[in-house]
Amino acid sequence: MDAGMNTSTHLKAQARCPLQEHFLPRKSSKENLDRFIPNRSAMDFDYAHYALTEGRNGKDQVAAAVSSPSREAYRKQLAETMNLNHTRILAFRNKPQAPVELLPTDHSASLHHQPKSVKARRYIPQVCVIIALTLDAPDIVDDFYLNLLDWGSANVLAIALGHTVYLWDASSGSTSELVTIDEEKGPVTSINWAPDGRHVALGLNNSEVQLWDSGSNRQLRTLKGCHQSRVGSLAWNNHILTTGGMDGQIVNNDVRIRSHVVETYRGHTQEVCGLKWSGSGQQLASGGNDNVVHIWDRSAASSNSTTQYLHRLEEHTSAVKALAWCPFQANLLATGGGGGDRTIKFWNTHTGACLNSVDTGSQVCSLLWSKNERELLSSHGFTQNQLTLWKYPSMVKMAELTGHTSRVLYMAQSPDGCTVASAAGDETLRFWNVFGVPETAKKAAPKATHEPFSHVNRIR
Repeated sequence: MDAGMNTSTHLKAQARCPLQEHFLPRKSSKENLDRFIPNRSAMDFDYAHYALTEGRNGKDQVAAAVSSPSREAYRKQLAETMNLNHTRILAFRNKPQAPVELLPTDHSASLHHQPKSVKARRYIPQVCVIIALTLDAPDIVDDFYLNLLDWGSANVLAIALGHTVYLWDASSGSTSELVTIDEEKGPVTSINWAPDGRHVALGLNNSEVQLWDSGSNRQLRTLKGCHQSRVGSLAWNNHILTTGGMDGQIVNNDVRIRSHVVETYRGHTQEVCGLKWSGSGQQLASGGNDNVVHIWDRSAASSNSTTQYLHRLEEHTSAVKALAWCPFQANLLATGGGGGDRTIKFWNTHTGACLNSVDTGSQVCSLLWSKNERELLSSHGFTQNQLTLWKYPSMVKMAELTGHTSRVLYMAQSPDGCTVASAAGDETLRFWNVFGVPETAKKAAPKATHEPFSHVNRIR
């Protein structure tokens, strides 16, 4: 069993507004000493010592000996050749790099001896460059089993802070409040955008699920009777909303019809804390507090009946919340274990075989694949509370992103796949430009996506 809610409370000096930019306190003017700090790597210490001790006397002697312009020109040329033509002892910046020759001198030779094209290794900037933005997230629930952050296809990020759901428009930077749930129903325990980027599902502590229209701030309907306790995980598959509860049940709900429960999956003995549909929509991965991962096949599901799982994966030794389907290999699933496990495992979901297992050294809270590179991003808890970027399949660490001071429980990826938002128990929401820049040259034709709420006017 993994550590769930952190019940420790701390006094707040002053109330903070949600999703406002977070600024670090500035040091006093007395602490800001020299504006210009010499760069040791760019300095010639031998010449500096010579210039401070013997250089001045030498220059006076040379000046006395020079009697003609030709000798002065010769002296300057000699000083340039011997690298003695310095004017400063201290250096404040690196020397500029030598210019790159754009075109080879021998064009005929370059045609016959062209080197093989090698893909340039992607540069990962340092943490101070990679953090794009930090926002305040007061009252976020510090609970490993919940899912309180999601980034929709319309480039709007939704986050649940206690009983209130806020929307942050990444295009404009504006923040708005969607809804505040009543005390007897809340807090909000899960949140997930529909594929259209307009409608959002909210799982509640009292076992209900609410569907909202973010454009009009209007509640469309409430799904009841799915679970006996809180709904901690949600996953959309076209018009099907899959819900996972503390009761261990997984329910498929068709939001278009009045009797919305169409399938029920039973296999977990404890809370379902992770749900992810594959890209094809044919397989569902579920992770639970019983340390088990199940693979469910949509084609094998039968209406209004309990469906048997396709695979039961029991290699993890702690709760499994982190689930991520590979975007470039349809049958590859990555899973992450909690504090007692600390591993990332890779599975072939056709055969159920474990392909690899990597010990990360800390609790794995969330996993995200890059949409543009063969890379995997993981978020962690104690001791470093970091995000780690891995190269797949070698699982070599490419970067470790630090800044959070508490476990990084939630991650969400922007629609273009470049930026990742992370929320932690330290009540901050951070944005990381970690996955590079997408290829804008290859613009695919827009696909006609099915609207899951096309018949919403007939729902009562």
